[in-house]
Amino acid sequence: MKKAEREEFLKQKLEEMLSYERALYEKGVLYIGGVDEVGRGPLAGPVCAACVVLPPDFDIVGVNDSKKLSEKKRNELYAVITERALGYGIGLVGNARIDEVNILNATKAAMADAVRAANEMLAAKQWDAASQSGDISIGHLLVDAVKLPEAKIPGTAIIKGDEKSVSIAAASIVAKVTRDRIMTEFDNIYPGYGFSKNKGYGTAEHYEGLRALGLTPIHRRSFLKNL
Repeated sequence: MKKAEREEFLKQKLEEMLSYERALYEKGVLYIGGVDEVGRGPLAGPVCAACVVLPPDFDIVGVNDSKKLSEKKRNELYAVITERALGYGIGLVGNARIDEVNILNATKAAMADAVRAANEMLAAKQWDAASQSGDISIGHLLVDAVKLPEAKIPGTAIIKGDEKSVSIAAASIVAKVTRDRIMTEFDNIYPGYGFSKNKGYGTAEHYEGLRALGLTPIHRRSFLKNL
């Protein structure tokens, strides 16, 4: 695909991924929170959720499901998204809590925390906006696959939402970059498992480290009952 063709493809992709947001704007929703998580499957580390509130004029092409982007592109988009967002928040639930309540409930808790944090930033950033009037809070959530009544905000669960909604895709990027950086730090604390490469997933190197070194304080015991 030539450069011009790729640019046109990305513009069209962005238009398609704005459809959910535009439908909500037309209904009078001012602030839309896209919500996604990363880290449900790893053997170690936290599950990380993000909520991102994009401006209505967001026009950055290339935002997509974080798994479909290179690390370099994710980092580039992370910088743009966090700069341009009206608000964003991160929610983290660690391995001990995951073992206690299971990964689905931990994921929902992380998402709810991310929504609260995004709402706080949104209110703080928009409070002094000259054109602002009325309630400064997220009016609707677009969530990747998961229903989130815990957030107490109207929402829509979208299967493969990180491919269909730019807000959810933006959240997937913020969550992925955040968690990857956390796992890289853990690699410095707990060497020998390859956390900077595998991010806690069950690779051959990770299992070799488990056999040689045993469990660390960040491993999910409920995921490793046979060790």
